Amino acid sequence: MVTGLPAIGVGKTPLVGEWDPPPVRRGAWSPLRDGGEVVGRVLRTQDAVKPVFVSVGHRMSLDNATARVLALAPRYRLPETTRTADRLCRDALAEAG
Repeated sequence: MVTGLPAIGVGKTPLVGEWDPPPVRRGAWSPLRDGGEVVGRVLRTQDAVKPVFVSVGHRMSLDNATARVLALAPRYRLPETTRTADRLCRDALAEAG
């Protein structure tokens, strides 16, 4: 919020909420609900792979966040930005100990 830049959240597991699995095709989604409120989407980024969990952050609609995650995940389950951050973190942890 300090920078004014849009932000989204993408996770491999849900932090909260209840959901039903989306259909198996890329781009399919189901709502992630906490109580009666929709707090995100369970999004299939590749055919027949585990979905990811998308939430909005700052200055971003859920539809826009979903479209951006799909655009950033052309070949793998996770968006390229998340894959890179995850890999760098795992490499650093391996080196540290």
